[in-house]
Amino acid sequence: MAGFREVADRVWVARQEWYDLNVCLVSGSSGLLVVDTQGSARAARQIVEEVRELGLGEVTAVVNTHEHFDHTFGNGAFREAYGEIPIHAHEVAAAQTLEAGEWIKERFQPEWDDPHRDEVLETEIVPADHTFSSVRVLDLGDRQVELAHPGRGHTAGDAVVRVPDADIVLAGDLVEESGPPAYGSDCHPLEWPGTLDVVINLVSRDTVVVPGHGALVDRDFVEQQRQDIAITAQTIRDLAARGVPVERALDQGEWPFAKATLTHAVTRGYEQLPPGGRALPLA
Repeated sequence: MAGFREVADRVWVARQEWYDLNVCLVSGSSGLLVVDTQGSARAARQIVEEVRELGLGEVTAVVNTHEHFDHTFGNGAFREAYGEIPIHAHEVAAAQTLEAGEWIKERFQPEWDDPHRDEVLETEIVPADHTFSSVRVLDLGDRQVELAHPGRGHTAGDAVVRVPDADIVLAGDLVEESGPPAYGSDCHPLEWPGTLDVVINLVSRDTVVVPGHGALVDRDFVEQQRQDIAITAQTIRDLAARGVPVERALDQGEWPFAKATLTHAVTRGYEQLPPGGRALPLA
């Protein structure tokens, strides 16, 4: 899986074996932009070597699509290699990177038998220091790259990266191909469908979409995943409106994803319902 492959004009993706994560590289006349940096400094140093082997020039900036460790723990390694380059992220993601990183380190303590444990624990957490609230445009010389916060979904600070002249969108974990959408303890399940509507508006029938994890997808895939996420959100609303308690909701609902993946979706969805227990129906 590892190794960069050009998937659009001067845009490369390295699909990593660890978490099936996609690390992306965008080239412009003024330098290289790296999008997401892997789950440890050790893993990121290997990516740095692969970038250098491509012979495309220097990395001049990094983007984190959200704060989770598998997308941010390589930040420091890229700074070791290329100096104090800017690291961009949505303002919420940047603010939560340190806390999210310390939380995952607690999970990787010795009682958790994981082959990557040591490299995660030894990694210095380096949050983004260049933030935006809605949209930012990065100048790579002969091309521009757009960063956008389409709304909350996988996290509160999700960002997507669009390279208009290459017709490619790097969607982060708002879109996942190698497994069902990841509903974690920081997800926003009721808002996720509307957030994906914004993403879909950035995508044509010919656009290449790079999910946070897994193989490249297209607009049809994103639309289908949005529909399944919308069914999940509406099911949560309907169950709450019927008075089904949260602890029984998983068993009583009909879900588009495996129940085992939806524990946090249901819990968070119930918590995020407005007073009265029911939000407006999804369009």
